[in-house]
Amino acid sequence: MDTTIRAQIMALADEKYRQFSASLIPNINNVVGVRLPELRKLARNIAKSDWRAYLAQADSDYFEEVMLQGMVIGSAKADVEEILHHVAAFVPKIDNWSVCDSFCSGLKIASSHQEQVWEFIQPYLESDQEYDIRFGVVMLLNYYIDEPYIHHVLERLDRIKHEGYYVKMAVAWAVSICFVKLPDITMDYLRSNSLDDFTYNKALQKITESYRVAPETKALIRSMKRK
Repeated sequence: MDTTIRAQIMALADEKYRQFSASLIPNINNVVGVRLPELRKLARNIAKSDWRAYLAQADSDYFEEVMLQGMVIGSAKADVEEILHHVAAFVPKIDNWSVCDSFCSGLKIASSHQEQVWEFIQPYLESDQEYDIRFGVVMLLNYYIDEPYIHHVLERLDRIKHEGYYVKMAVAWAVSICFVKLPDITMDYLRSNSLDDFTYNKALQKITESYRVAPETKALIRSMKRK
């Protein structure tokens, strides 16, 4: 089955897009150059057939092959325990921000099983692996920035201490989304937190870049920058 999947991926490759895509993901060199909507279409087709057999033997040599597996897991229909079993098997394959963030945004099952998925992602937030933590953080910012969870989310973000660039950027991004959605609670957090200076200042920068934040609020946020 998987040789035909690889052939389909190769048939969809676009050299110009490969160069563009590869320039955005500096730490990998195995991009074929397939646009994400094309991969999503392929993933949906696989998810309608024997997706378990596909995942059991899927190749991971190319960026798109790994991306596709993540999309299939997100599209597959099964109970939450089985999906999380596949998620756990997939996370170690994540080695760049693009696969991580696309995978997380596709795991819609988290919306309907918030509590169970919350428990599932906790060990990733405690990991010492850069992309394990980024996976956990991006899951938080996609599915948990709401009234019941906001205090827990901020508390978890504050506890993350990892020097990885893609961890720091994910935490900054998450804090900025918290502010956009729940500004009062997040402002209290920004006034008293233990984020490192880089992550804290990046979070402020991302808040000021949001079109959903008023100009006078942006001015206040800029004044809070750590020198």
